[in-house]
Amino acid sequence: MIAFLICNLGTIIVILVLLATVALIIASMVKRKKRGQSAACGCSSCPSADICHKD
Repeated sequence: MIAFLICNLGTIIVILVLLATVALIIASMVKRKKRGQSAACGCSSCPSADICHKD
């Protein structure tokens, strides 16, 4: 088992970094959605702003 981990250490580190990046992106999207900001750059330039916010 240790030999497997040592031989594949580079791959394991890359996979962990990618998983952490994806987790941070998803957490950021969830936080933005909870604040009501579904668009990444705001609603002022969105052509569908009137559909999204029917206030």
